[in-house]
Amino acid sequence: MSTLTRPPAEPSPKRRHHDQHPLRTWLLEGMPETAGKRQGPHGVPKEDHRPASWWRVMCLTGVDYFSTLGYQPAIAALAAGLLAPMATVILVIVTLAGALPVYRRVARESHRGEGSIAMLERLMGRWTGKLFVLALLGFAATDFMITMTLSAADASAHLIENPFAPEAFHGQQVTITLVLIAALAVVFLRGFKEAINVAVVLVGLYLALNAVVVGTAVVRVFTEGAVVTDWWTTLTTQHSDPLMMVGISLLVFPKLALGLSGFETGVAVMPQVKGYPTDTEENPEGRIRGTHRLLTTAALIMSSFLITSSFATTVLIPAQEFEDGGKANGRALAYLAHQFFGDGFGTVYDISTIAILWFAGASAMAGLLNLVPRYLPRYGMAPAWTRAVRPLVLVFSAVAFLITWIFDANVEAQGGAYATGVLVLMTSAAVAVTLSAKHRRQRSRTWAFGIVSAVFTYTTIANVVERPDGIRIAALFIVGIIVVSFASRVRRSFELRATHVRLDEQALEFLTDVEQGPIRLIAHEPKRLDSERYRNKLEHARAANHLPEDADILFIEIVVDDSSEFEQELDVVGIKRHGFKVLEVHSNNVPNTLAAVLLHLRNVTGLMPHIYFRWTEGNPVTNLTKFLFFGEGEIAPVTREVLREAEPDITERPWVHVG
Repeated sequence: MSTLTRPPAEPSPKRRHHDQHPLRTWLLEGMPETAGKRQGPHGVPKEDHRPASWWRVMCLTGVDYFSTLGYQPAIAALAAGLLAPMATVILVIVTLAGALPVYRRVARESHRGEGSIAMLERLMGRWTGKLFVLALLGFAATDFMITMTLSAADASAHLIENPFAPEAFHGQQVTITLVLIAALAVVFLRGFKEAINVAVVLVGLYLALNAVVVGTAVVRVFTEGAVVTDWWTTLTTQHSDPLMMVGISLLVFPKLALGLSGFETGVAVMPQVKGYPTDTEENPEGRIRGTHRLLTTAALIMSSFLITSSFATTVLIPAQEFEDGGKANGRALAYLAHQFFGDGFGTVYDISTIAILWFAGASAMAGLLNLVPRYLPRYGMAPAWTRAVRPLVLVFSAVAFLITWIFDANVEAQGGAYATGVLVLMTSAAVAVTLSAKHRRQRSRTWAFGIVSAVFTYTTIANVVERPDGIRIAALFIVGIIVVSFASRVRRSFELRATHVRLDEQALEFLTDVEQGPIRLIAHEPKRLDSERYRNKLEHARAANHLPEDADILFIEIVVDDSSEFEQELDVVGIKRHGFKVLEVHSNNVPNTLAAVLLHLRNVTGLMPHIYFRWTEGNPVTNLTKFLFFGEGEIAPVTREVLREAEPDITERPWVHVG
């Protein structure tokens, strides 16, 4: 087998370094980095990275998951009123019986950290899978972007409501939120290092403080029986029928879906989890078991806090304090911390909450920086600058500024959009594992995961109907991603797409017969493989291009498999068919593959390839569309254009003949 003696040429000559503006150089620094190796807590770690114990990585996911305690009890009380504890119990049941089994399966089947999106891509395939992934990326962008803005907004609420906060801070929640987002952007523009150690400290301190506050609140509830009696009396007065209570709780449960937000992050950080010494890349059993422990432990911890905090805050805090402008709005546990232990302890709690909420935004930003380059460049659907961190940081920060301004930095107002992103991703994960179980003919699991999928589908639809802002924002992200993606695909259509080219022994033998050159190849569409077709093609090429009768001529055939893929390794196989020498290549397109093989033959043999085409019949616009979406169409001129872009020196460029 032979390999490329040099990597494929860039689609256009590089600008010289001194021609670049210093700002452009700074912005595009690190652009050659591959997707999944960017700095930040998500994605594939660098080769020299040492994995961490599962409980430490759990803290990394906890900055997303556990930080929702900062606002979840208040949102539950505002959405469900006195029924908040019952609605929260339903949320916990869905968490432990639905989300947890789903993501344990995702962890086993997508152990490289790709998550449920990659599972659906593999199950669907081709353009259907690609379009579905682009739509899911829109919802994922909604999830991560609203995580940034909602967390920053809640952090600013904790800061403003602190009794030691300057009076000038009041009424400036939008400004403070924008400052926090800007500070987040500055951190990433300077470089964001691995953050597990910071996450362990923040999560450990935050959970300890919450255990103190919630534990004290529960003790207060049971020692002051009157508050429970008053709550129960009021509840039964409003809702006398127990079945009606359950029904209303089921109806309002979708509004509490923010408490499900940490599972997608849990599988995204799988490569960070330390496995067994016997783990292999194909079967990392230790990493999978560690991730299962991570997901289960996090779900149990969060479920315990959700139930106890929801009950305590609903019983102990007056309902009017949860309303807009109330002291418990978006910060119910902080309200109790100040009430139980005074402003000193309450301030420590506020600082801890502000830190973990801000760090949740950092984790969301890192998730975006790894998610976008992981898929779009591989599809050919991202501009070149998306391989660099800093331009993406500026784009995401600008979008976060816009969302903050639109929602006026209001936590409750952003809850619908956040829940929509979370629920769509969880629904897609449930559907993915259902399809996987069906594909493996696991009937009982197919039914079980199908029921979970139905529950998440209901929850998603109910949330969208109740709060349509989320689907509107997600739709904007989806439209933006699709438009930019296809514009980028069109712009990058004339690039070399081969990441590697190999010739088998038979192909090499064909080339050794060509001693002095040039290497003559006839492009043949492999739809008709009878001997008469090859003979007619050879006679036409000789007549149209005046080829010598004794010339050693090869046929080259490109078999298009999945035209939706963009980059691919190429294996050139030599075949003797009806006495003719044929080079066969399976690829995702025809012109770019031909150009890559021609350049490879030039590099390997030192001889100049000449390729011969017939003009393609049909409308040129139609043929161009076929090329963009199906990898076929106007072959000859596109092959020549790809070669022109790849090899600027015309004397070194393989020849293209059309007759």
